[in-house]
Amino acid sequence: MGKDFAESDAELMALFDKANSVVGFDLKKICFEGPAEELTKSNICQPAIFVTSYAAYLALQKKSNISFACAAGLSLGEWGALCAAGVLDFDATIRVLEARGRFMQEACEATPSGMIAIVGASAEQLCELCAKSGCTVANINSAAQQVLSGSKDEIASAATIAKELGIKRAIPLATAGAFHSKYMQSAREKLAKVLKDIPFSTPRFPVLSNITGEQHKNDGEAIKAAMLEQVTGTTNWAADVEKAKALGCTRFIEFGPGKVLSGLIKKIDPALETLNVGDLASLEATSTAIA
Repeated sequence: MGKDFAESDAELMALFDKANSVVGFDLKKICFEGPAEELTKSNICQPAIFVTSYAAYLALQKKSNISFACAAGLSLGEWGALCAAGVLDFDATIRVLEARGRFMQEACEATPSGMIAIVGASAEQLCELCAKSGCTVANINSAAQQVLSGSKDEIASAATIAKELGIKRAIPLATAGAFHSKYMQSAREKLAKVLKDIPFSTPRFPVLSNITGEQHKNDGEAIKAAMLEQVTGTTNWAADVEKAKALGCTRFIEFGPGKVLSGLIKKIDPALETLNVGDLASLEATSTAIA
């Protein structure tokens, strides 16, 4: 992950080296070589995805004369959006995400919990499903897809109740625990101590909040508060996309490994153009499309 970017540009390789020095372990090697079971640990995957995504962002900036109307990201990706907008620097973002991942993993280990994806539920069905199962909404990815969090028993109950309600699909997810829920309260409290001494600047361009679906305020302390709320609150990617559309955006570029957000954007509005930069091949395709 990110290896071809790094090997093609000394400045991008330096990002991975700098990340190593910040986190205190060989993040670069894990990104480039694995193993997968190491890469998927929360305190590793969060900074790993960020540094790879930020390298992709810089790679496109170096190749194309492009400016952005706004930025957004889902969950940990919102931190990448804040970094791209200059709210906090690269080193601080790496520090935050390593700590955030570690604290979330600790919360997962403290209480057995999980997540379940719900596809094709109406608003009424979703409300009834949560009321009967005890789960809460963790992610609103589109009108047709939401993710619930809960205890292991609540997740099992949700799967059964979803069938009874005639919901199209209910898919238990292979996550470490119930992210974006009350089960992450200890992580939120620990992260608050880390953020206390990190300066946040005014965004250079609008960054959209997962929690509100609106632009973050031009106030560092308000952004910190929103990002802490994001740890335990519902992320609303669908609202972020709709807000970006309201700001006039018709072209979306996804940075980092995979095309998950591009797929969600197309479900929200098939008319929107999506591009991605995850490796050298997609960098070339996206820069050509922009040109």
